[in-house]
Amino acid sequence: MKAPLYQLKAEFFKTLGHPARIRVLELLSERDHAVSEMLPEVGIEPAHLSQQLAVLRRAGLVVSRKEGSSVIYSLTSPRVAELLHVARAILTGVLSGQAELLDDLRAAGEPAEPARKYR
Repeated sequence: MKAPLYQLKAEFFKTLGHPARIRVLELLSERDHAVSEMLPEVGIEPAHLSQQLAVLRRAGLVVSRKEGSSVIYSLTSPRVAELLHVARAILTGVLSGQAELLDDLRAAGEPAEPARKYR
């Protein structure tokens, strides 16, 4: 029995649900990177980066190749970079809307919620 498409999509987005994996994909959207180049940019331990890269490989989002003693990673499709770009645009719009709402509330002179004293 085949999994429904919405379930496959949910699994796909779960794969993207880790900050280190998003950062790796952002870096690879710019160009191919060696693991050693990604380490300082992602800011996690080498073993943890290796685990995150393995998740991305299993999901089919990245591929690796050996060049001398280095392992170089690249995106499997430019569509991954497009997805990150679209996500950024959506997030920018959402945050912009929230900032406008906050500005409107401040302009309306709404009093701040009084501080509560807890004992």
